[in-house]
Amino acid sequence: MPLDDIKNFLVLDERIATAGQPSEEQLRELAAAGYEAVVNLGLLDPRYCLPDEAGLARSLGLDYTHIPVPFDAPAVDDFRAFRATMDRLAGKRVLVHCAANFRVTSFVALWGEAAQGWPTERADALARTFWEPNETWQRFLADCRASRQPGF
Repeated sequence: MPLDDIKNFLVLDERIATAGQPSEEQLRELAAAGYEAVVNLGLLDPRYCLPDEAGLARSLGLDYTHIPVPFDAPAVDDFRAFRATMDRLAGKRVLVHCAANFRVTSFVALWGEAAQGWPTERADALARTFWEPNETWQRFLADCRASRQPGF
């Protein structure tokens, strides 16, 4: 099963990929493909998450970070935690995922803009790759951009 079979899998560059929830087999394939870390922004909801993603990831030698972001209430502090995680993982191949790659594209868009120097247009295009951010997420993007200070 190729990595492309992961829901909404998107390779941004040789280091960063984003996706919806991978299966246990897809996490194994991810490790075999040379990824070194997984960042999960989804909630631990048994309707779509793995029973023990953290344990499986670590057993495969993957650095695992879980930042649970409520879909209906993303916060600037969630983004700051994400930014710190991405800074810590600099130089590693990373998969960032959530349930459907909606949260993730918004977070990675903001990270690209803040840490990688992407123009806002590129960041916004990424945020809209799989969906049109609703009012809550548009406000989240605006709030994070308005908070441009150390940590953004």
